Formats: sequence, C-alpha cells, structure tokens
Amino acid sequence: MRDLPNPTFALSPVSMPRGSLHRPDTSPLNAISTVAKQERGGLSVSWARHGDEVLEAQRLRYRVFVDEMGARLTTPLAGHDIDLFDNYCEHLLVRDAATQEVIGTYRVLTPAQAKRVGSTYSDTEFDLTRLRTLRERMVELGRSCVHPDHRHGGVIMALWGALGEFMVRNQLDTMIGCASIPMLHNGMVSGNVAASIWQQLKTTHLAPIDFHVRPRLPLPVEQLDGSLIVEPPALIKGYLRLGAKVLGAPAWDPDFNTADLPMLMRIHDLPARYRKHFLGA
Repeated sequence: MRDLPNPTFALSPVSMPRGSLHRPDTSPLNAISTVAKQERGGLSVSWARHGDEVLEAQRLRYRVFVDEMGARLTTPLAGHDIDLFDNYCEHLLVRDAATQEVIGTYRVLTPAQAKRVGSTYSDTEFDLTRLRTLRERMVELGRSCVHPDHRHGGVIMALWGALGEFMVRNQLDTMIGCASIPMLHNGMVSGNVAASIWQQLKTTHLAPIDFHVRPRLPLPVEQLDGSLIVEPPALIKGYLRLGAKVLGAPAWDPDFNTADLPMLMRIHDLPARYRKHFLGA
C-alpha cells in the first residue's frame, strides 16, 4: 500500500486533510471518534489516507469525465484522471457502505498546499488577482463527481457535510472552484447552453465587482445564442442555494469539453437553514 507523500492528521469523525492548519484534540474520548468514518443513510464518508484510496477517486473521475462526458485527457495511468494538483490535494470520498465502492468524490486544495504547488487549478483558467486578499482562508474545491447510479442527492449532501466540518475545524471561510457546464447538448457540441446560463446568472447571482475574475480562454458568449430557456446543472443550482456567487464569465475548457463558471462561496453567506444543517450553527 503506497502512503500519501504528506502526513494526514485525524479529524473527527473523518481524517483531517494534509496541509491543515490545526491538529485535533488528542484526548482519549476524541481518539475514539477520529478513527470512525462518518456514516449517513448507507453511505460512509472519509478522507483518503493512502495512495490506493486516491486511485479509487481518480478511477471514478475518469469514468465520469472521460467515459460519460467525453473529456480528452492525457494521463500517466490508463483509466485514471490524474493531474499535477492531485498530490497536493486532500481527497474526500463517499462510499456505498454495503459494497465499499467509491461513489462520490471532491478534492480540496488548502491554502498551505496552494502555496506549495504555486497556484490553484482555478488560477490556470482565470486571472484571480482580485481574490488575493482571500487566499489565506480560501480553499479550492474541484473534480466533484458522483457515480451515475447514485445521483440521488444524498452523496452530495454527505460530501458537503464533511466539507463544512473541515472548514469550521480549520477556521477557513471561503471556497472557490470552477463549476462545469457540459458543451454537449442534444447530441451536438455547442456553447449556447453555457452562454444562456451565464446570461441568467449574471443578473441574479453575480459577485460584487471587487471579486470579479477574467477567463484566460473565454467562451465567446457574445457570439453565441444566450437566449435559451435552460436550467444550470444540478451542482451549480446546489451551490447557488448555499449562497454562492458567480465571479465572471465562463472559460472554455477544451480538454474537458466544458464551459467553466468561476464560483465563490463564503461561510457567512450560507442561509440559516444550511448553516444549521452543515455547521450545526
């Protein structure tokens, strides 16, 4: 079994990610809870503790992004979605409690690890200069995916619950990420859906100008039909319900065949009912 390159500390009731800011309470009572995985409705939630578990997440990502969505990826290991950020990220896993199969995943880049790698993934798609004052307490979420047989909402809720606890334990308050909109629509590759979603959200969920970012490879939204009546993907709708804001126009990601919206979510913007559900506050 190949160990991860950086130390993993315990986090009750799941393991605390590498690069974390605070070690947990090491009292005997807490030591018992840190070993256990969090279980919710037939699901178990944990942070990857060794390289084999990261490979499980990377296989799920490949299945969803390549086999299902048609991404064109260069990978050092067949059947796995792997990039240079993976070794610096924490990998959150949801398993089917009965089969132990990984059915959902997120990767999380902490501020400490972002400094080590030199940037976030989002920096490769957007100029994030206006977010520089947020970086000390900002984590990046990425590579979110759920197995096609388990897209019933419970998996994402389990992931968000563990992420919320992680943010509170580490006194972090901001999350960013690239939320993808597939370019494939009705059997055709087109940016019209993404352009239409952008036109909707920029009037309802655009962040203050102080936080606006610019895409490095912009989707040419002005040249596309932005008048379609379409809904954002389920994950984006979920982020918006949690108080997330769109930071600017979408970037085009030709490798993943998606348009990516830059999004930011801050803990103090969580609606009260979600603060209680995810943070217990």
